[in-house]
Amino acid sequence: MDREPEPRKGGGPDTPWGTASAKATRSARAGRRPHFVAGRSRTKETAPNAIALRFPIARVDSHPQVRHKKQEGLRQPACRGTSRARARARARARRDSAATCSGSGVGALAEGISVTTTQAGAGPWRLIPAAAAAAATLWFAGFVGPVSHGEIPEYVLPWVPMLGIDFAFRLDGLSLAFALLICGIGALVFLYAATYFRSDRRLGSLLLTLIAFAISMLGLTVADDAVTLFVFWEGTTVTSWLLVGFDHEREKSRAAALQALLVTGMGGLALLAGLLIMGGMAGTYRLSEMNAMGEMFRASGLYPLIFVLVMLGCFTKSAQWPFQFWLPGAMAAPTPVSAYLHSATMVKAGVYLMARLTPALGGTDLWIWTLVPVGAFTMILASVWAMRQTDLKLMLAFTTIMGLSVITMLLGVSTPEAAVAAMTFLLVHAFYKAGLFLSVGMIEKGAGSRQYPEVAGLAAAMPLTTTVIALAALSMAGAPPFFGFIGKEVIYEAAGHAPVLPLFVAGAALVANALMIGCAGMVAIRPFFFRPRRSPRDMPADPGWGLWLGPAILAALGLFCGLFPGTVDHALVAPMVHAVTGAESPAHLALWHGIGAPLILSLVTFALGGCLYLLLDPIRDRLAAAEPSLPRTEAWYDAALVGIAVIAGALTGALQNGRMTSYLRWTFLTLGALIWLALFVGHGTWPAFTLSREIMDWAIFVIIAVSIVMVLRTHSRLTAITALGGVGSGIAIIFVLYGAIDVAMTQLFVEILVVIFLAIAMVRLPPTGAMPFKVGNALVAAVLGLGVFVVQLSVLGTDLDLFMTVFFEQSSVPSALGHNIVNVILVDFRGFDTMGEISVVVIAGVASIAALRAGRRTLR
Repeated sequence: MDREPEPRKGGGPDTPWGTASAKATRSARAGRRPHFVAGRSRTKETAPNAIALRFPIARVDSHPQVRHKKQEGLRQPACRGTSRARARARARARRDSAATCSGSGVGALAEGISVTTTQAGAGPWRLIPAAAAAAATLWFAGFVGPVSHGEIPEYVLPWVPMLGIDFAFRLDGLSLAFALLICGIGALVFLYAATYFRSDRRLGSLLLTLIAFAISMLGLTVADDAVTLFVFWEGTTVTSWLLVGFDHEREKSRAAALQALLVTGMGGLALLAGLLIMGGMAGTYRLSEMNAMGEMFRASGLYPLIFVLVMLGCFTKSAQWPFQFWLPGAMAAPTPVSAYLHSATMVKAGVYLMARLTPALGGTDLWIWTLVPVGAFTMILASVWAMRQTDLKLMLAFTTIMGLSVITMLLGVSTPEAAVAAMTFLLVHAFYKAGLFLSVGMIEKGAGSRQYPEVAGLAAAMPLTTTVIALAALSMAGAPPFFGFIGKEVIYEAAGHAPVLPLFVAGAALVANALMIGCAGMVAIRPFFFRPRRSPRDMPADPGWGLWLGPAILAALGLFCGLFPGTVDHALVAPMVHAVTGAESPAHLALWHGIGAPLILSLVTFALGGCLYLLLDPIRDRLAAAEPSLPRTEAWYDAALVGIAVIAGALTGALQNGRMTSYLRWTFLTLGALIWLALFVGHGTWPAFTLSREIMDWAIFVIIAVSIVMVLRTHSRLTAITALGGVGSGIAIIFVLYGAIDVAMTQLFVEILVVIFLAIAMVRLPPTGAMPFKVGNALVAAVLGLGVFVVQLSVLGTDLDLFMTVFFEQSSVPSALGHNIVNVILVDFRGFDTMGEISVVVIAGVASIAALRAGRRTLR
């Protein structure tokens, strides 16, 4: 009898098959058959060996082929000759399930930008993004020499010149280093993704979204305009939302994507406010010019507000406490996405902006006493939680938070030595972390799991993967002669030069580095050298070159930079430090600096890290026991969502209650409040005016005032309509007195039509009684009415800019051949505005007629 094929284990977010087929198989083994309704499968009892299929389209059993398959594979008892047919049916169901869209925002947008091909793996198009990123890397590498010698290329494209906003790009040492990381690691990730998802129909949409993210991240790092930077900042937020939620059929992926979007989006709004305040104070939005005004910002009374707003954006993006919880959840993304976003690009956007704005905002007590404690606390917390994990990818996520916290703490120290350490460790972390993420993907691809207790003993079966992970893990542990060793040494050197709390900084770095060694041991030793749990014939083999090439290059870079640190020091680190501090780098990277405090601390770190690795299991058990009682900032996020929903419900009930009077009251009250706020903030001036002695002026004033009072107080609709016409006629007379005859004629025609329409409409309305006096309505009317009155008086006393007036007077005849300036403005200079207004009126009229006809049909 043919044996039924077993479903492959580990069908997670990185595999082209989903979990629906596994559920179908379990349903079949439990003796239940599916009931097809609206794309969902409900099971009923049937034969023990029946196979449950899940189709993404409603009522698919009406199709003759599907009905035939149901008769063969579902309603008939299983027999020897149908196992292959059942296997083909299961494979077909898996493909359909993998392509099913959940209907969420992530799914809809991902499907909308997908590239449809007959076979995703057929054709060389999938290698084009990797080749383009590699070419961009070489192009940026051509600027290394000039930038290291002090040249800074700039490019400016005017965007909104009247507001001083431009597409301004500037390539200094910091921007160049990030551009090389984004393009270089991006090329390796694109190649990896093209191989990893070779047989997946979603490869096109993944590559397109990765390209959009890379462009956004690249624009963010080279932008020299604050508004341009924010546009690209939000571009990374949106594209990362798509990438984290790439497996949008899974609820976990959608929830993680939404969480990352909300947290980073909230920080982005705060960042925008901070950048706008800085631009308003500086009179420019150019970041290079803002950095030159650091003394002004630090001495300003708005500095604390600016600092809090900017740090909210940086902390949310770089997962610093208390916003660190979203990054581990984002590991629901596929492995190539995690390697790109969470090692070298997106999560480093926050620390990039901290470094970029250090000349403008850094060095104050608020800066130091915020960044140093937050970075140190997040660093130790993330390292401890990394020791708790058995999922290799989740462990790397927590160590990513640890690496970002190290950079945050060093930037908070605010010394040239700390800047050297921060920039060096930024490169160290990007190399080994991207390589480890990609290597874990190779393990999962081959072994079907990321849990290291389940994938032990892989060294003999996957020697190439073992070598690559060992090299990257040694750099992560800070072992000589790798680049990570130099990074650890300069961190200890910077701690010794800290102006405040040097022992605290050194102690936090020592504990975190020791925990990092323990995590490196878990990644490099346990999956490969522990006793395997599976038979030798079930052991996976090394993947193809498309998967191992990227991790191998990154691991080799860690070794090369450790052996030849002077090259990377002169080409990248020194220009980066100069961009952050404005001064030359005070240190030179070397593998050996002699015996001193940094070397002694490194030896202590290795000893402590080895002990932590040996005591890993007891430590994990204690952490697991203490986990339920520990406070989790993610609970704050959940509480915030609930609170927002409650507040939104209350506001909706108060504002959107279906009563027109309520809508008008809130609209007028808001408008009046804004008017009074503008008056107080803008310091409006009262005009110096005298009462006119012209009888005509007083007569018009009396007519308009009496008409307004009659409109408000009369109970007769006919009297109200007549009085309203009197108001319009008085305004038309004012236009005549000031020489605007055409405007007066337009006003009279409009008044006549309005009176006619109102008379026709109001005749059909039921009679009204006396309306009670309401204090609330009177207060709203007083606030808005007095506000408008004061604004009009303030405008009369303001020196108006007559630039447009002079332009229209001088241009009407030669440019538009018209002597009536008002008509020329409406028809020629603002012709599109007039056409749009007419279109709106026509659409409103057509919609009103349609609504009235629909109402009549309903009444009938």
